[in-house]
Amino acid sequence: MGGRIGALQRELAMDLPGLPVELLPTEYAGHARGLARTEASRGAPLIVSVSGDGGYNEVVNGVMDVAGSNAVCTVVPAGNANDHFRSRPARSFADAVGAGGVRHIDLLQATFRSGGREQVQYAHSYIGFGLTPLMAIGIEQGGKGKVLELVSVARTLSRLKPFELVRDDGATATFDSLILANISRMAKYGTVSESHRPDDGRFEVVTLPHAGLTKMALMTLRAVTLGLGHQPSVTSYAFSTRDAVPCQIDGEVVHLQAGAHVQVDSAKGALATL
Repeated sequence: MGGRIGALQRELAMDLPGLPVELLPTEYAGHARGLARTEASRGAPLIVSVSGDGGYNEVVNGVMDVAGSNAVCTVVPAGNANDHFRSRPARSFADAVGAGGVRHIDLLQATFRSGGREQVQYAHSYIGFGLTPLMAIGIEQGGKGKVLELVSVARTLSRLKPFELVRDDGATATFDSLILANISRMAKYGTVSESHRPDDGRFEVVTLPHAGLTKMALMTLRAVTLGLGHQPSVTSYAFSTRDAVPCQIDGEVVHLQAGAHVQVDSAKGALATL
């Protein structure tokens, strides 16, 4: 990552001389959120995350912690997946800054309620249950590199357990995978939707009802080859967990307790970005 930061500094110095840049290295998980919150409260006009999806998620949440913030956020890829970066138009960071074309994209606003507590967290790209957090854990344990990661995914499928969700109207459903996506590509190799608009006030719901290992493997294969095609889109999605279940938010895995209530809303135009 240090090499990527150095390259970015040289790029900015050459293409945009005189632009003041302050480097704020992170020291632990969650630190980026605090740094971004502080800088946004100070009125920083632009906050750049040199990271993967998880680091950028922290920056986005830090800015969203500051009501009325006008800070613009963007990411320079320096992580493992970088799904959000690959979903953006291809241009250099210096070109984006020089053009000054700020646009607003949607965020997924997730409200988790459990044990009398409420927590709000934003996702810039996706929120996944079932297969996606299990894949993230498997990839982390199996090593980096496309071949090793795909082998890890194959091994992960054998450990997949279905999970049951309860809708607000009392209806239940059992899934192998549930993805709420604001981008079309995720997990580096998978195309989960044909939608390419992260600013329409809607997000895609990609579900696989429990159907066993074979169908799950076929869905995974289709995602990494042809893509999953068009998916239904909504503005809000809510349910409660029957059992404890892992959840992946922009690449980071969190664990929800049994009986947790989850509501995900599209926060239209919530993030100013380049």
